[in-house]
Amino acid sequence: MSIQNITVALIGNPNTGKTSVFNQLTGLKQQVGNYPGITVEKKLGFCKLTNTIKANILDLPGTYSLNASSIDENVVIELLLNKNDKLFPDIAVVITDVENLKRNLLLFTQIKDLEIPTILVINMADRMKSKGISLNITHLEEQLKTKIVLVSTRKGYGIDELKNQIVDYKSLSTEPCLNASSIDEEYFNKLRKAFPNQLLYKLWLVITQDVNFLNLERNEIRNSFTKSHSDLKRLQQKETIKRYQFINETLKIGLTIDSTNATDLRSKLDKVLTHKIFGYAIFFAILLLIFQSIFDWSSVPMDFIDATFADLANYAKTHLSEGEFTNLICEGIIPGIGGIVIFIPQIAFLFMFISVLEESGYMSRVVFLMDKIMRRYGLSGKSVVPLISGTACAIPAIMSARNIENWKERLITILVTPFITCSARLPVYAILIALIIPNKRLFGVLSLQGATLMILYLLGFGMAIFSAYILNKILKVKTKSYFIIEMPNYKLPLFKNVAINVIEKTKSFVFGAGKIILAISIILWYLGSHSSNASFKNAEKIVAEKAKAEGKVLEKSELENITSTYKLENSYIGKIGKTIEPAIRPLGYDWKIGIAVVTSFAAREVFVGTLATIYSVGNNNDDSTIKSKMQADVRADGTKIFNFATGVSLLLFYAFAMQCASTLAITKKETNTWKWPIIQLVFMSGFAYITALIAYQFLK
Repeated sequence: MSIQNITVALIGNPNTGKTSVFNQLTGLKQQVGNYPGITVEKKLGFCKLTNTIKANILDLPGTYSLNASSIDENVVIELLLNKNDKLFPDIAVVITDVENLKRNLLLFTQIKDLEIPTILVINMADRMKSKGISLNITHLEEQLKTKIVLVSTRKGYGIDELKNQIVDYKSLSTEPCLNASSIDEEYFNKLRKAFPNQLLYKLWLVITQDVNFLNLERNEIRNSFTKSHSDLKRLQQKETIKRYQFINETLKIGLTIDSTNATDLRSKLDKVLTHKIFGYAIFFAILLLIFQSIFDWSSVPMDFIDATFADLANYAKTHLSEGEFTNLICEGIIPGIGGIVIFIPQIAFLFMFISVLEESGYMSRVVFLMDKIMRRYGLSGKSVVPLISGTACAIPAIMSARNIENWKERLITILVTPFITCSARLPVYAILIALIIPNKRLFGVLSLQGATLMILYLLGFGMAIFSAYILNKILKVKTKSYFIIEMPNYKLPLFKNVAINVIEKTKSFVFGAGKIILAISIILWYLGSHSSNASFKNAEKIVAEKAKAEGKVLEKSELENITSTYKLENSYIGKIGKTIEPAIRPLGYDWKIGIAVVTSFAAREVFVGTLATIYSVGNNNDDSTIKSKMQADVRADGTKIFNFATGVSLLLFYAFAMQCASTLAITKKETNTWKWPIIQLVFMSGFAYITALIAYQFLK
């Protein structure tokens, strides 16, 4: 029995619930990647419709129309105009919001005029009663020449009907909503005569935008038929007016809103949550709650994971035969992986809270609220989205800056986004805070550790804003862009959407970092377990002779511990660490921390994995956790390595340093030059070094 594969494109305005429909159709059967040649993210999922039909579901970036003003929007247009693209859809499913049909239908009519089989999904249909909305589906289907499916991803209805309509897509009408020549009859008649075999509306899109996927030269079309820039703008405005006239006529009968029956709480909530005083206070309180919870809720699973990996290393060393391979497993692989797995609970909680804020509609209010601050520092209101996204990872956050039309504002956003505390910094913060901040509460409620974590997040955000202010003065941004954001309705977050987001983001974080950590752990284990010098090879004899000369009698376990420490200092990695130690000693770091700082340039979270590996190499107390080993480490004078001054110095260093090669690479890709990533690296690392130096010297 042959299986038929069809491609379905989900298209819609931002905040219409497109991703919720995508999740309902595909579940966890999703892939995330980039479109060829650009860094805009694409999501592809898979759905079994019948025993013989499977669908590839493509979740396209949100767009308000096919008159693109950003690269994200251009992705949609380029795909719909290129029938040779392997992802060209067999059917387009346009997602709309029942409360914003008039605006959403502009995009629908444009896609319909490309004569692609199209289904109109009216989402959030469960809100119709509370908003006093009623629809004449029969009339709408006749006027729009399409099939309409009412869907509520929250209540879980309409998805099966949508699947049935997708299966039957060949019966859908491809008749356009509008006659293209109605925009400008004389102009379109010329196009029809010159290119009789081409779709008129497709030609129009080619002329007005930077796409070239038709089997004809774009310049040829433009040279022959393009009017001046102002004339084209006039025609685009005329097209928009024509479409809204058609939409208004359609909705006169198709849509009825009786506000007397509406029970709307949204406006009341907005007055409070976007208030110039209460709005910020509520946002601050929510942040405080999040960071308190990250420490409190995750402490039990983190302690369990930490102890489990320590027991696992001890078990392996006890039950496996002695040799290099056993040492690699016990001292390299297990501690290295354990150093990142331990932070899965905290990372999962962070993504859970972010997902809940986004799903509930509150995040859009935060963006609106913070826009008032952003503009004072030369940033676009749209810059808030990358900055908030930066709490997850700077790489997709920098990519999302493509939505900012003004180049200089976009450049400033790209350069300052890495200051935002990303999830990769969380493992570093968590272990250091646990080491230097007591697990106490103020007034019996406020956790000192949670408050410290929040201060670090605010510090990163503050530095991003301050840097933007400086760059704004240096680059002299004169042009202004206008910030438009849609305020979605408040809604209870869907558990399925939150769960999928947490699982996918956490999995991406762990496996993405895990590859690097595993490789570095193996390298570090080798460098820490081997050396060519005589001191390393004769470590036991040298230690015994030194103890004898000092008149000390060492027990066997004590001799083994001192010997392992001596061997580590004289290993390859010890020599590297000792070489760089003079440069980092003023910051309060020893050679072990220096190695961790250097290796974490590959990815910040490697810092913990590196220390876990270094402290495990040759260590016979394998039942000790990484935290206890770090707490017990002392300098030659008996003082703790990880004291308050050193801990604060490290926290500030990682708050400001550019410890992420991938972020530099994406900055280079987005700016198309090495100039800006080099400036980013030098400034951030230099500022981090100076700040950490001052902090340690002041606190020691």
